[in-house]
Amino acid sequence: MSLQQDPIKHIARLIETKSSVKQETYRNLCHNFKTLEKEAKNVVKQINEELTEKDKGVTLSVTKINDQEFHVKVAGDLLVFILHTNIIVLDAAHRYNKSPYVQENEMRKYLGQINIYNFMADSFKYNRLNDPGYLIARLFCNYENHFLVEGERQLSFMYENVSEKPVTNTDLNIVSQLVMSQCIDNDLVTAPFPDIRVISLHQKIEKTQALGGGYKIGFQMSYQQKLD
Repeated sequence: MSLQQDPIKHIARLIETKSSVKQETYRNLCHNFKTLEKEAKNVVKQINEELTEKDKGVTLSVTKINDQEFHVKVAGDLLVFILHTNIIVLDAAHRYNKSPYVQENEMRKYLGQINIYNFMADSFKYNRLNDPGYLIARLFCNYENHFLVEGERQLSFMYENVSEKPVTNTDLNIVSQLVMSQCIDNDLVTAPFPDIRVISLHQKIEKTQALGGGYKIGFQMSYQQKLD
């Protein structure tokens, strides 16, 4: 706002533009989150129908926690989908903000986001509060409902640029498939024996809890390993 501008008029213009854009973005975000949950259920249903010799202990399911969160259990993994209720902007240096699409209309920079985390299912089952979760993807959409996805592996290049069209059910179905595939592919890897052979009693109590050692000290996701 310049010194010559009327503050009241300036606020009114911001509400008419910026605030309205954020509201439309949030409405798109909520719709996409519901659709993503529906498509995750469709993917789980298809996988269950494809399994011919599934162990009774292996389960695939979708659980709604509330309007901003749902979980997808894929065998021993748990994908946690979280809708972020605040509309955000990416860092000014981000390729999205430097794209012709945003340069043409700066209102397109305001984004809603859905974060997808990978936890071990036992972390929730046994209430192991210190077990880590890993952000494996985040989906963004704007007031025009165009979207982009940041993530690992296929997710990192399939949707690295903003979509040319509004997000579709098919897009969200593919995202669901990719994150489920990725969490299954990421195995737990233990650290070298000398690094974890000494523990304190506090660590023993903290790490084992009711399970008695399900989360081994020193475990990490396989994609975190540094290759020589």
